[in-house]
Formats: sequence, C-alpha cells, structure tokens
Amino acid sequence: MSDPHFFGYGSLVNRRTHGYGPTHPATLSGWRREWRATLLRPAAFLTARPVPGGAVDGLIAPVPGGDWAALDLRETGYDRVPATGVAHGLDHAPPIAVYSIPPADDGPAGARPILLSYLDVVVQGFLQVFGEAGADRFFASTDNWALPVADDRKAPLYPRAQSLAPAERRFVDSRLDDLGCARVDVARTGLGHDAAP
Repeated sequence: MSDPHFFGYGSLVNRRTHGYGPTHPATLSGWRREWRATLLRPAAFLTARPVPGGAVDGLIAPVPGGDWAALDLRETGYDRVPATGVAHGLDHAPPIAVYSIPPADDGPAGARPILLSYLDVVVQGFLQVFGEAGADRFFASTDNWALPVADDRKAPLYPRAQSLAPAERRFVDSRLDDLGCARVDVARTGLGHDAAP
C-alpha cells in the first residue's frame, strides 16, 4: 500500500520549506483558498474551504509511513481532512489529505493582517512550480484580499521565510498593487513572532 499524501496549496507549494518528496503538481477541485483572520493568531492564515465549482493548484507529496506528527505540528490550527477531487499525474491513487481551518474557529478577529513574508514564500513556490501564469491563478483563486498586508520583509516574522529574487519581489508587489491591497508597516501592527502562521 502506498504512503498517504498531503495536498499543499499555500506555503507547502514552496519546496524550500519542507523535506517531503517527491512532489507533484496537482489541482484540487471543489475548493477555494482564502485569507482567514481568526482568534487563533494575530496574523491571518491561508486556508482552503469547499466551494462548488472552485479549483486550486498545489502540490502533493507522500507522508512516509503515514506519520503525520511533524506535519500536523507545522499546521497547528488546521484540521487535516480527506481531499477528494485531486487531479495529479501519479499512476496510482493514494489517500490524500488537505489542511483546512475549521469554521468553528472563526471569530471577531477584525482586520488581522497578512504577513508579507508569508505571502512571499507562497508566491515564490507558485512561481517556481507553475510559472507566472500559475502564480496569477493563485491570486485569482484566493479570497479576502481586503485584509491589510503587514510589510515585515526587513525582519521576517514568518518562521520559514525565504530570500526572494528581485523579480519575485516585483511580481508580488505588482499583484498586490493590482488588487489594491493596503500595506501597513509591521511595526504599527504590534505583531511579534507569535504572529506567524
């Protein structure tokens, strides 16, 4: 029997942030991504929720021996749920799970910001795996861009922050400009290292 797999649709698309492999591009039908501001953390999480007709690109990778402990710890605050409707290039059909923030954890969290260092990691992954067209699909298939974006690039709060090439930074910045996202100085938000998703 083959190892179970996870479907990653955010930071897990960036292969620099984990050691799982081999990875394979995949698409999860019937879901959309969204930035979720909850009481769980001072900054917004990227999550996925079931939406009829939705689809998100991502990666699948095996979890050796079905030992989910390390990945579950990384994804604290999320539920690991079965993912159906995953299109991939494997010649077999392993069980696949996706991490999603349960709606019951939503609350009056206000405009908790998106960490720019977190978004940078996600978009870098999409650029590397899917190219600019795929990174544009990431922005188009993700909701709640009305949340402010906290610029923490100089001192990243995201624990798996990566160095971006100038072209990658320009790509992120231009797409945020296109979306009209409000930028805030991270120092004004009061966020600390406990903010990181």
